Amino acid sequence: MCRQKVEKALKTGRLTRRAKVIAKLCYFIKKNNPKSILLYMPMGHEPDIRRLFQTLRKRVKVYVPFMEGESFRLVQYRLPLQKKKYGILEPNVSHFYLPKIEMAVVPVLGVDGRFRRVGFGKGMYDRFFATLPKRPVTVFVEAVRCLSREKLTDDYDIEADIYITPEEIRVRGKRYVVRTRYGRCGGRR
Repeated sequence: MCRQKVEKALKTGRLTRRAKVIAKLCYFIKKNNPKSILLYMPMGHEPDIRRLFQTLRKRVKVYVPFMEGESFRLVQYRLPLQKKKYGILEPNVSHFYLPKIEMAVVPVLGVDGRFRRVGFGKGMYDRFFATLPKRPVTVFVEAVRCLSREKLTDDYDIEADIYITPEEIRVRGKRYVVRTRYGRCGGRR
């Protein structure tokens, strides 16, 4: 049901939705001030956050997923990008090591009553997060709010600290509705 809701919502207002998600995401990035961050390369139904990459790269180590088997590994974001599995753009392979990431921005199809991710059914993020020595601040982003009060996920599904949609921000246990404009993630407006 969430997938149809997202596809319908994205037929109009895609740029407005993207701008709202990016503004809210910037607010939490500034607030948490991470030294390293995991971002994602968006698919068509996910909020396009690529505009943040160049801005953040100036002061933060930016990593993106590099698909490998049933999971992924982190690679530092750098150009050129190539279209790979599932039509996702990825940088070329670079030397692998498991960096410490302080914040992870993860796309979702929905969020259940336990603040856990309803994803695309492949379990890649779940498997990847299980390998991390320390859990980063986890931010779920979505193009349209699809929040269920019911338990829809398993115990191994990743849990959010922050859930961002164009309509609102939810922090686990709290709810914020951001109505102000924020400057760019780089600092000045």
